[in-house]
Amino acid sequence: MAINPEYHTLKNGIRLVHMSTLSPVAHLGVFINTGTRDEPEGKNGLAHFIEHMIFKGTKKRKAYHILNRLESVGGELNAFTTKEYTCIYTSFLNTWYSRAAELLSDIVFNSVFPAREMGKEKDIIIEEINSYLDTPSEQIYDDFEEALFKGYAMGRSILGTPENVKGFRQKDVLDFFNNCYGTDRMVICSVGGVSFPRFGKYIEKYFNGESRNTDLPHRLPAGKYVPFKHEEERRTYQSHSIIGSRAYARDHEHRFSFGLLNNILGGPGLNSRLNMMVREKYGYAYSIDSFYYPYSDTGIWGVYLGTHNGTSEKAIKLVMKELKKLRESKLGSLQLSQAKKQYRGQIAIAFDSNINVMLSGGRSCMHDYRLLRVEDIYKRIEKIRPFDLLEVANEIFDPDHLSSLTYKSTWNS
Repeated sequence: MAINPEYHTLKNGIRLVHMSTLSPVAHLGVFINTGTRDEPEGKNGLAHFIEHMIFKGTKKRKAYHILNRLESVGGELNAFTTKEYTCIYTSFLNTWYSRAAELLSDIVFNSVFPAREMGKEKDIIIEEINSYLDTPSEQIYDDFEEALFKGYAMGRSILGTPENVKGFRQKDVLDFFNNCYGTDRMVICSVGGVSFPRFGKYIEKYFNGESRNTDLPHRLPAGKYVPFKHEEERRTYQSHSIIGSRAYARDHEHRFSFGLLNNILGGPGLNSRLNMMVREKYGYAYSIDSFYYPYSDTGIWGVYLGTHNGTSEKAIKLVMKELKKLRESKLGSLQLSQAKKQYRGQIAIAFDSNINVMLSGGRSCMHDYRLLRVEDIYKRIEKIRPFDLLEVANEIFDPDHLSSLTYKSTWNS
């Protein structure tokens, strides 16, 4: 388990956070506060394309040498893109801290995005998009979010569209990367078995020499929310539905209250209300859960369910019934106490993984400038009262504000 975080800011604006552990395995990530919602108009998918291309060559390394640098000593190198940030990270034995820091620095500062690699990577991403479109239980999340933020950058798919991906040029990639992946938007987060001074020495050596300010316009707001109800027919065995709405942003005072409420409703526990009612009692759905994703200035919440065509409407009615209960009935003190214990336990298990601590820490420091420790989260959870849950339930679960998207199965129609 990681101990208390320590912080430092480099002269070029990169913020560092490190947590020392006794583990022989370390995790190091570079987080850049640039994502899908920052892409230029008509260039949807560019941030994700850069995430792929960033491993294809630097000024001194070809793709093979990048991939082999840590893999050859048992390490792992990876990256991902979200709506609001990009992360490049690696896991390795503590022995290789210097090697890992140097490699990440080379990737972040010296990538050349070779034109000869672009065509091949476009094909790979288009196959990734096609694979996604073949999986309605995944595609529906993107379609729901697009409708939730219709007409705004926040609703764009992270993968982009095949048409956009085909049209990307090397100049598009270089312009966006050089303008929007500046040191003033970077956080480096580390969890591993070295001291903070030693960690700082490695990062100073490889990251302090480059300074690149971001020329990124102020993010446009998420736009006005207009509830919707969409249904489309799909030739699938199952019907897929999402019922939800916009929700609280990362810094909202009700964020943790709603996180607890969402966990009671349809969190990962098999004893969630939706799982017990829709799956266990009636057997209407194999998959049912609720999700909550807070962003910097907004959030999304929803309930996903995959059902047989004949039980879809019945299952949705049960979901609406559970939402009504949470709007109208205040939790008793024992119920609330048990819900808090479960939520704390789930959080503790998640933070027992050092790679999760590193990823959560980097994400947190981009927005809050300080890592939110498990102890801090516990304190906020303990302050939640039954009335707080009733208040957020009536705001977020208001039936007049709910939206729905359904892929209706026509297989047996």
